[in-house]
Amino acid sequence: MQDLGKRIEFHSHTTLSDGLLLPAGLVREAEIRDHAAIAITDHVDASNFEFVIKSILKFVNEQGPELGITVIPGVELSYITPSQIPFYAEKAKQLGAKIVIVHGESPVEPVYPGTNHAAVKLKGLVDILAHPGEITEEDTLLAKQHGIYLELSAKHGHKLGNKHVAAIATAWGADLLVNTDAHSETGLITQIEAYAVAKAAGLKKEAIIKAIKDNPQALLKRISK
Repeated sequence: MQDLGKRIEFHSHTTLSDGLLLPAGLVREAEIRDHAAIAITDHVDASNFEFVIKSILKFVNEQGPELGITVIPGVELSYITPSQIPFYAEKAKQLGAKIVIVHGESPVEPVYPGTNHAAVKLKGLVDILAHPGEITEEDTLLAKQHGIYLELSAKHGHKLGNKHVAAIATAWGADLLVNTDAHSETGLITQIEAYAVAKAAGLKKEAIIKAIKDNPQALLKRISK
């Protein structure tokens, strides 16, 4: 098989929201599984927004230099009404989040209608629209135009939308990533497993490599500037 590179995971959760491990525990588990980088993107809303971002930044700043992989501070805006997404996306970046994910309109965990559309309009603020379910052609084109990645999910339930997302992204040229939405070490995957997720979604080999290797590397480079 072609060299798949090291795994870069952009979507994970810790005890700062609904995950099972402390950030240090999840990062260590990712390192063991040959990850080059992992983003900690705990769920946030108005109730925990500043606490979560400041806590992740404290972890990255104080423990990050001693860790064996790159740790990216981020958030997942979750169950926020579409009209409020721009405010919280901008505020997250201002507070130091390098990755801003919006919890998309997944087949499970139903967020507010219009969430996908609100997210893909935010060029430079939103980086990834997670598990966007039955995303429309219009919103897929906006994601492409605004450099927002669409997620293929390895997580049970969310991955039910993968075939639609892969097909519409391929048709309209939007960029894809394979993420896990991991809440513990059992949710993390290898590059070979990521390849299988993308293949099951209907992508061909060249598109699979782009989704699991080229696009993650490009996004990591973009947020590292």
